[in-house]
Amino acid sequence: MAGEKGLVLLDFWVSPFGQRVRIALAEKGLPYEYVEEDLIAGKSDRLLRSNPVHKKIPVLLHDGRPVNESLIILNYLDDAFPDAPALLPSDPYARAQARFWADYVDKKVYDCGTRLWKVKGEPQAQARAEMLEILKTLDGALGDKPFFGGDKFGFVDAAFAPFTAWFHSYERYGEFSLAEVAPKIAAWAKRCGERESVAKSLYSPEKVYDFIGLLKKRYGIE
Repeated sequence: MAGEKGLVLLDFWVSPFGQRVRIALAEKGLPYEYVEEDLIAGKSDRLLRSNPVHKKIPVLLHDGRPVNESLIILNYLDDAFPDAPALLPSDPYARAQARFWADYVDKKVYDCGTRLWKVKGEPQAQARAEMLEILKTLDGALGDKPFFGGDKFGFVDAAFAPFTAWFHSYERYGEFSLAEVAPKIAAWAKRCGERESVAKSLYSPEKVYDFIGLLKKRYGIE
């Protein structure tokens, strides 16, 4: 790998964590090679060599050197390509706030959303209540701003935008309306979807819903 030049992204098509890296690369105007990992059939030797600790996508290879974990990759892109448009704001406090909310999304949204379709009964009801609280919290954090960082699409938006394609599934399994629970997030999701970087990186909500259906069959979940 040491002889490679440029940027290579090891990824899986529907992964929101990989998609946030794709969005960031597009926002920065950085060319890269996309390598699809078939996680259903098995992880490639290249992925296992590049991320021997977690053995997960996404992995960004920069001149053959691997950078792992999606939020770390986003930070790395700002550091490694200072002449490209920055995702993080220049003010230290604003940077800390952006990292906080991206971390909040990381720790809350995917896990809770997964429980919505994986479990039934009381555990699902608990996941639904938790998801509503998460969305309301994010709605409050966004406030009346067009994007989480203000007028400019930035770090938190890139981190959270991939989950907009999952909202449809969360609504169906959780039996709620995003527009009613978190209207500002619903409007933000629409704005994000109008950006070329987001539109080209995500798949339709219907395709994500069908993918979840395949996962349910694979895991024997009725």
